[in-house]
Amino acid sequence: MTIVDNAVYVDGKRVAQPEGLLQTVECLAEHGGMAWIGLYRPDEVEMMAVAAEFGLHSLAVEDAVSAHQRPKLERYDRTLFTVLRPARYIDATETVEFGELHVFTGPNFVVTIRHAETAGVASVRRRLEERPELLACGPEAVLYALLDRVVDDYAPVVAGLENDIDEIEDQLFNGDSGVSRRIYELAREVIQFQRAIHPLPEMIQGLKNGFEKYGVDIELQRNLRDVEDHIAQLISRANAFRDILQNALTLDGTLTANRQNEASAEQNEQVKKISSWAAIFFAPSIIAGIYGMNFEHMPELEWLYGYPMAIGLMIGLAAIMFAIFKKKGWM
Repeated sequence: MTIVDNAVYVDGKRVAQPEGLLQTVECLAEHGGMAWIGLYRPDEVEMMAVAAEFGLHSLAVEDAVSAHQRPKLERYDRTLFTVLRPARYIDATETVEFGELHVFTGPNFVVTIRHAETAGVASVRRRLEERPELLACGPEAVLYALLDRVVDDYAPVVAGLENDIDEIEDQLFNGDSGVSRRIYELAREVIQFQRAIHPLPEMIQGLKNGFEKYGVDIELQRNLRDVEDHIAQLISRANAFRDILQNALTLDGTLTANRQNEASAEQNEQVKKISSWAAIFFAPSIIAGIYGMNFEHMPELEWLYGYPMAIGLMIGLAAIMFAIFKKKGWM
């Protein structure tokens, strides 16, 4: 059994730390209170054993084993199945890493299932154990605390994404050729982040709907409403990030097109200059070529001023063409 931590709590205090699942159930029957079992990537056999002891629904168990679930809140009689997507920003690679946390909460038990390397659950357990009066509120206290921790951990992610977007703006106007790829990568991360947080308001509302029916402690209700406010801020910022990246992508396309147009215009100017000089040299070469044929019966061969006239004609024609091209702005 991949049990990371296993404890039974009575009045918010750890009274036993059973070695196995069977001992946990026996201890719970003996002392009452609440059991909190932490699992790490359990397989189907292990999950079926947990399901048999705590009456977990088969559909929820199947989701917990397969993972790759979107955030959601499902109720099966008196048992809640919650899926959360913790996230952390990795400075070294400037990327966002998403995990997956499943939580089963029943009348007297909590089962947490991690599908990623994260210390979030352990830190929440320690924090709650330091506040036994809060932990004494039962499984709802654990679920709300886990939800609060996941939402709090989104703050560094938002800060990291915001910093990356600021860098994108600098790259755009510096002509960085790799900026398009970076925009796409950031947009994909923002979309994944939105998928992690957009279902949360509906989940919070589902929990609030059960306040009266299940007699949720008033302090827990206040904590959940505080989490709800943080979620609203996160969603607003994530939506703004996506709009900024879409605008950045449009701007990048415009700047790239402008640079290409400028390069094409410059190339056209060079072609005009080359063509103009080619035309200037081509005209005298025609005259020189004709006189170079040395035919016997050719006008002006015996004329004293024939050679100067040919040279003058070549120079004059070249000068006239130069003046025409200069006036057109080709030179």
